[in-house]
Amino acid sequence: MAGHGHSIDEYLEVIYFLAFPIGEYRPAGESAIASRVAEMLGVSRASAGEMLKRLETEGLVERGEQKEAILTPAGIERAEKVVRKHRIIERFLTDFMGYTASESHVHADEMGDTFTEDMIERIFERLGRPDRCPHGWPISTELEQSENEGLVALAELAPGQRGEIVRLAEHDGDLLHWFYDEGFVPGSNVEIREAQPAAGQLKVVLGDDERAIAEKAAQGLYVRLAA
Repeated sequence: MAGHGHSIDEYLEVIYFLAFPIGEYRPAGESAIASRVAEMLGVSRASAGEMLKRLETEGLVERGEQKEAILTPAGIERAEKVVRKHRIIERFLTDFMGYTASESHVHADEMGDTFTEDMIERIFERLGRPDRCPHGWPISTELEQSENEGLVALAELAPGQRGEIVRLAEHDGDLLHWFYDEGFVPGSNVEIREAQPAAGQLKVVLGDDERAIAEKAAQGLYVRLAA
């Protein structure tokens, strides 16, 4: 395990998430990537920097023109295996063991090293080859990457725009719990009623209810715009 209890695989998951952006591409230099990784994993900038160096030494990450961390082909291959495994374990926890969707994410991180690749494939088959994890992310990383272009964070919508929630950001466990508690779940329709940038929040209509949602939370809800 790496410093602060985060494994190489958990770092790869986060870098993978940043490597295949959803909606509009946000370019990021070296410090931005390390800062985002640190922020998403709740570790110090120094810890993230150390781990990025280690991943570079192991040939999983290389430095781009702006010294940013870029996954190598080997890094992408391993990261894709990691995220696919994580999503299948989440489905095992919800479909077979009866955990809630928000609980499944926390336990899936803990159980990452428990199953061999063969076990994961057997679980996948036994579950009936599910196509998505409980939070809406495709099990197939190829499908995920092609679908990314058609999605946008709820926070990017203008007042009056509507969309269907397709995926929930997973990196913040507390936020994930909040999404489920509040009913912001995949398949729900949501409309932006009003943006309140000074308050850092949006007024939205979810189903028939009008409510406020913090902009930070709205950044973690990925929607497909209604025609």
